[in-house]
Formats: sequence, structure tokens, C-alpha cells
Amino acid sequence: MTTQRKYSYHVEEKGLELSERPTRFLEAFAAILDHGNYQIALDTYARMSAKCGRCAAACQLYEATEEPQDIPCQRSELLLRVYRRYFMQSGVLKARFFGGFTLTDDYLDEMAEAFYRCTACRRCKATCPLGIDHGLITHLARWIMAEVGIVPRALVVSVREQLDGETGNTSAIPLPALKDTCEFLEEEFQDIYNIEIKYPFDVEGAEYVFFPAVSDYIMEADTLMGNAAVMHVTGGSWTIGTQNYDGINYGIFYSDHIMERVVKNIAAEVDRLKGKKVLVGECGHATRSAWFLPTFSGPEGPQVVHCMEYAHEMLEAGRIPLKPERIPER
Repeated sequence: MTTQRKYSYHVEEKGLELSERPTRFLEAFAAILDHGNYQIALDTYARMSAKCGRCAAACQLYEATEEPQDIPCQRSELLLRVYRRYFMQSGVLKARFFGGFTLTDDYLDEMAEAFYRCTACRRCKATCPLGIDHGLITHLARWIMAEVGIVPRALVVSVREQLDGETGNTSAIPLPALKDTCEFLEEEFQDIYNIEIKYPFDVEGAEYVFFPAVSDYIMEADTLMGNAAVMHVTGGSWTIGTQNYDGINYGIFYSDHIMERVVKNIAAEVDRLKGKKVLVGECGHATRSAWFLPTFSGPEGPQVVHCMEYAHEMLEAGRIPLKPERIPER
């Protein structure tokens, strides 16, 4: 392991030597600032008095632990301090003439623990009188740390299988297994409801290409049956791609680069099938990351629609017949 102590999560054994990490961290930080749009926000936040502590009352993590490291503004200060020292002229000049803060491996370890304790829910942003987005700072810090090998192993393994593995999805579900699941659910429809409902695969020109969390195919049968039932009763034109059927995007938790690759793969599958829209299944981070499709694929990319948006639209249009007697609470 390349860390001086264990974190509260597992990281992969391979990685940079301890002495290399601070330099690599600063190089990655500089590259992200040069090629991204984070610098405007960081430059603004770094010039503010950002430690009044009002965010503590809104943070469920701090309420549970009461540890200073879990106060959002204190956590954000870990990264802002590095930014002021190495990427603001005042910090560079101060260090040159008077000395001061130096990024070390111990400091990286402190950041590695603090930024992965945060859930990035952004409740703190709503209470900050200055509007500082501590969730954004957490995401950026995780991205930079990922470039030096500090990232939970569970995320790395899943993303590696999704982007470079044989199955191409985070749960490593082979296509034959997925199709077998869908055939079983088709039989369930027939046995329980006496309705013939099919899960269509690789239908070219379908209006919607369906991307649920791939784990639904092995864990959430009821959810998948609901998706198929809504598409069936509304006459929706939809399909499931056989080359990419996973809407999960763990990049949203730790790396814009990974998130972009996953989103572009989704757009590529829609293009391959000549589809028109991405239909996202019941998955929060899949939905949130899919909304970045116009950012990464341009305005001409496919439109993104959540399955609940589709169902709501169909309900309002009267295309989903309801049986009032099935809801006795009304």
C-alpha cells in the first residue's frame, strides 16, 4: 500500500511511491485548472472568509460525529489552502520570501480521509451566506486525488470493468445472463398478469434507448417489470442495446474524466442504434450524470429522459389507464 496509514476505505495496492504523491498531486491540480472551469470558482472561494461554521448545523455527518474535520468549511479549507499556496500569486510570493505551508504526504492522507467522509449532498451550500459550494470542492479534491491513486477500490474496480472489461458494465453481468433475466421477467408477466410483454434488444430507430442501473437486472426485478409495463401500455418505442446497457456512472463521485467517458459511451450506443433519446432507469447518479450529456457530447446529442418523467407525461396525457379500486387509500 502506498499510504502511510490505512484509510476508512480500501485503495488498490499499486500506486505512486509516497515521495512522488505531492508533486503528482500538484501537477494534476494544475492540469485540471488549465483544462477545466474550476479555477473561477476556486479563485472566488479562496478570497473569501469561508470558515464561519454555519454549514455545520446543516451537515448530517457533523451532527453524527461532532468532529471538526467533518465541518464542511473546514474540509474545503484543506484544498483551498493548497490552491492559495501554489496557484495564487500572493501565496507563491509569500512562500518564496517568508516560507510557509508545504504539501506533504501526511497532508494528502488528511485530505484523503476527510473528502471521502463527505457525502457531497450539498446541504451546506444552502446555508452558506457566501454561497460556497463545498460539494463542488469535495468532488474536485477527489478527482485530483484519483490522479495519484487515492480512490476507493470499489469504484476503481467497477469502472474498470465498465470501460475496459469484457462485459462493459459495473456489475460484470454477461449479455447472455442479462437476456436470460429478461426472458424470465417476460414469463413472469405471462404467469402473473396474463400479458405478453417483451424486452426488445438492438431495435434500430427506436425513440428510446434504455439505460437502467445494470444491477437492476439481478437485484430489482420489480423495477424492470414496471419499466417494461409502462412502455408496453403506452406503446413506447424503446430498446435495450447489447453493446452498452449500463446507466451507472461512478465517475460523478470522483472524476470528471471518468464521468465523461461513461456518458460518451452511452451517446455512442444511442448513435449505433439510431435512437433518438436516452431513457434513464431508476438510478439517482445515472440520472444526474446523464444530464451532462449535452456538456460532453454537444447540443446535437440525444435528449435525456428519466423513466419517471416519461411515466408522468404519459399519465397526464391519459395513456396509462389506472384502476382506482386498486388504491383503497384514496
